Order: sequence, then structure tokens, then C-alpha cells
Amino acid sequence: MRLLLMSDTHLPRRAKRLPELLLDELPRADVVFHAGDWVDTATLDLLESRSRRLIGVYGNNDGPGLRARLPEVAYAELDGLRFGAVHETGAAQGRETRCATRFPDLDVLVFGHSHIPWDSTAPGGLRLLNPGSPTDRRRQPYCTYMTAEIKDGALAEITLCRLPPR
Repeated sequence: MRLLLMSDTHLPRRAKRLPELLLDELPRADVVFHAGDWVDTATLDLLESRSRRLIGVYGNNDGPGLRARLPEVAYAELDGLRFGAVHETGAAQGRETRCATRFPDLDVLVFGHSHIPWDSTAPGGLRLLNPGSPTDRRRQPYCTYMTAEIKDGALAEITLCRLPPR
């Protein structure tokens, strides 16, 4: 099962549209995650129309239209792995312990907010993934998103994908 992970698209404030390289990944993904800060409902509509399955949450910059359609936290079981998605997880220091306490029943947590890619494992085995942002790199050298695969009930082949400068 192939996964596509993104967050913090901030459209149309940070970019006019999603990058073509990211859009090209949509047909290859069995499940698409968006960890919040969409800003516009058009991006949600686009991903819903092009994704086989979309798992999304709202972020701190998302208004009433998105909050009416998306949860703060989303959960899904995919090939035996228990996933969650949330926008904010707090400061980097202590993140693993804090998330493992808040989400004790998950195997993988996809999150956003910082625009900083993150891949770590908490004590107890919770995998934390932040794909960064495909449209607003902030202090990062590249705009990014992630792909991953689930093989034999395990998360495999996690790739941080760098996008060319706009």
C-alpha cells in the first residue's frame, strides 16, 4: 500500500497551486494524508476528487469551512497499522514522549504545523512523521512531502521528497 503525506499547503497564500510533482503522485497513492493548514476548501475538494482515499485534519489556519468538513484528529487502520493524523504536536523538545502519551494506541502519527520534516520513533514504538510543506519551506532548504509504503504490516520505504525551487 502506497502512502502520500503532506501538510501546511497554505493555498493560495503561500502558493497559487500545489506543485505538479506532488499532483503527479496522487494517482500512485492508495491513501493520501494531509495534516492540516489547507487554508482554502478548493485544495480539499481537489484532493478528495483525485485521491482513492483521503485522510485529513484541520490546522490552526483553517477556518469554519474546513473545520466543518475535517476533524481535529483522524484515525485509520491501514493493513494492520494504526494511523493517526493531527496538525499540532507542540514543541520539538519532548515531542516523542508527549505524543506517545496522547496517542498510546497508534503505530504511526502524521503531523504538521512546523513546516519542518520530522521522522522519529517514540519510546514504545510510535513513529512520528511530519512531511514538511510542499508550498512554504520557511527556514528549510526545500519544500517537501513524504511517500511511504506499508509492506507485510510494517511501514517501509519512507522517502522525504524535495521539490525544486519555484
